[in-house]
Amino acid sequence: MPTRDQYTDSNLFSEDTELNRRLGLPEAMSIVVNRIIGSGIFRTPAPIMMLVASISMFYGVWIVGGIATLLGAFCYAELVAMMPRSGGPYAYLKAAYPPVWTFLRGWAMFFVSETASIAAVALVFAEYGNALFEIVTGHPYSQGTEVLIALTVIWGLTGANCFGVVFSGILQDIFSVLKLIALGAVIFVCFSKTGNISHFSTPFWPKEFTWGSLLAFGAAMRYGFFAYSGWEGATYVAEEVRNPRKNLPLSVILGIAGIMLLYLAANSAYIFQLPMQHIQSAKWVAVDAVKMAIGTTGGVLISLAVMMNTFGNVSAQILCKARTWYAMSRDGLFIGPLSKIHPKYKTPNTALMVQAGWATVLLIGAAFAEHTYETIIDFFSFTSSIFNVSTFVAVWALRKKYPNINRPYRTWGYPWTLIIVLIIQIWFMITTLITAFIPSLLGIALTCTGLVYYYWNEIRTFFLGAK
Repeated sequence: MPTRDQYTDSNLFSEDTELNRRLGLPEAMSIVVNRIIGSGIFRTPAPIMMLVASISMFYGVWIVGGIATLLGAFCYAELVAMMPRSGGPYAYLKAAYPPVWTFLRGWAMFFVSETASIAAVALVFAEYGNALFEIVTGHPYSQGTEVLIALTVIWGLTGANCFGVVFSGILQDIFSVLKLIALGAVIFVCFSKTGNISHFSTPFWPKEFTWGSLLAFGAAMRYGFFAYSGWEGATYVAEEVRNPRKNLPLSVILGIAGIMLLYLAANSAYIFQLPMQHIQSAKWVAVDAVKMAIGTTGGVLISLAVMMNTFGNVSAQILCKARTWYAMSRDGLFIGPLSKIHPKYKTPNTALMVQAGWATVLLIGAAFAEHTYETIIDFFSFTSSIFNVSTFVAVWALRKKYPNINRPYRTWGYPWTLIIVLIIQIWFMITTLITAFIPSLLGIALTCTGLVYYYWNEIRTFFLGAK
């Protein structure tokens, strides 16, 4: 295990790297767009509406989630401009906290949240493929075929990402543009055809405001935050971005602001076409909305659009997240071979392959669960929020610890920005623990198994060193 001294080394704040800096601002923004726009905007409106059961609270989830995400991005912008290192939040926790906390964050990302997200979005790709197949042929294919398609997507995109970051960057550019076109088309089609304006007021307010209403809103935020998740994606490849101290903060802030507006427009398009009761029961709300607007042809087109979006999102996740396992292994905090770089393509191919392997395990396990998509989100939301809070607090901790380090960007509105973000996140943690108690405990339990691995290596290193 590395010593504490390694975590205070000035190299943490350097732009020196073994990787190739070949990604510019467009590619960095493309990664942000691809990481955020995936399955969420097409899949989470139904469970959100089911929980809040009113138009005002439905919009509230998306607005609060977007504002909280944007305020969090202001905090991240300071961190990434100060430390343009691969690994995203892992790099900031490494500088701010003891090694064991940094390790647990990476362990939780790998075994609880990040690879599970890859599996979930790949599965949604296969599910929408099934919806398209049913529209065309009149009958769906089997669940086993869905799993096989999802696995093919994971491994195919993993293979593509092994051939260099330039090729991966081109993929991000292509899919981010196609995503924006596709989602824009959904919005245009729904608003260009006859809808019902009364859907926006029926019912506008919940029947009554109670403690249960607050819990329902907090529970719905799990799916809202998941729809916005991935906004920090470009920070995972910080060592492969040109002029990172400028391009990374810009990509994160501009990307989130634009997507928040796009999400509000998309949800408005759904409501314009569909009443609240329909949205509550719609597994594929975008398909239903477009079919309502222009018929079966619309269902085919939106199914293709969702498949394209989820395909690009899986590609972006695979690209970004493997850099965390690479960075952890490079620092001696994870499986050693994951730090290997391909001699020709300069990509962390071993980390990519191991990541795909664990995502495969999670996908196969999830295929046998009921309400798989929602269950996966419930499973990792509480654990993720714990480490999100510690990452935001790192802004304050690093200002105290390294007051003289150059900060090209300083958090807008500090300290109030940080305080508001922490209040929202802590409230979210409490409501998640109350409303998804068992899945939250399972996520924490799996995270804590990392302590066994960590301290076993500490003990082994001590005795081997003694010899």
